[in-house]
Amino acid sequence: MEIVLFGLIILVASILQTSTGFGFSILATPFLLLLFEPAEAIQINLVLSLVISSALLSKIKKDIERTILKRFIIGGMVGLPGGIIVFMFTETTKLKLGISVLLLALTVLLMLQFRIKQTQKRDLVIGGISGSLTTSIGMPGPPILLYFSGTDTPKERLRGTTLAFYLFIYFVSLVIQVGFAGTNATVWVSSAMALPLVIIGLILGQRIFHKINQKMFTVFTYIILLFTGIYLLVESWI
Repeated sequence: MEIVLFGLIILVASILQTSTGFGFSILATPFLLLLFEPAEAIQINLVLSLVISSALLSKIKKDIERTILKRFIIGGMVGLPGGIIVFMFTETTKLKLGISVLLLALTVLLMLQFRIKQTQKRDLVIGGISGSLTTSIGMPGPPILLYFSGTDTPKERLRGTTLAFYLFIYFVSLVIQVGFAGTNATVWVSSAMALPLVIIGLILGQRIFHKINQKMFTVFTYIILLFTGIYLLVESWI
């Protein structure tokens, strides 16, 4: 039963990541935590997300906003060390509770048509927050997703820039995670077993992406954010 659940999680998350540019860590990490130890769940998420981002790089090059990407990377480098410190010394439950409350509050503001202006300083801050969340709970997506949604970024640029950032942040985060928290065979065997499902998800996700218009994309974004916030909130209280 656990193997079936694991396969379903990976397949759905891979389709989501490929079709939207976000979502693998948002969907997969909470459920992987039900099947694996925290360090294992985070590292499996990082490995598979890195595979997806690498596979899609050639298809998203033209959609990458390189100036914003550079700022995200600079901010991410600052946030990564802080995230691993949080992972090593903070209770995961408290971290999830805080993230869930913030995520739900910001999502509601977006649904009420709250908008923000994209600036250089905010790019750096969002990159830093995403970096810290990657090494702490393996979920860099929510800050960038909220930011791009609040600035009405077109879905093509959102997906391209986000996946390019993930390619960098997941690789560095994986190195830091393995270096500080260690790793084991479960991480790599499970990741290898999941690769065929990731490939299927890549194919299906690409087809879905070309059929989603901007309005559907926005609605889908809100649904994913609300789901993640509610799930983390419930999980932190159980």
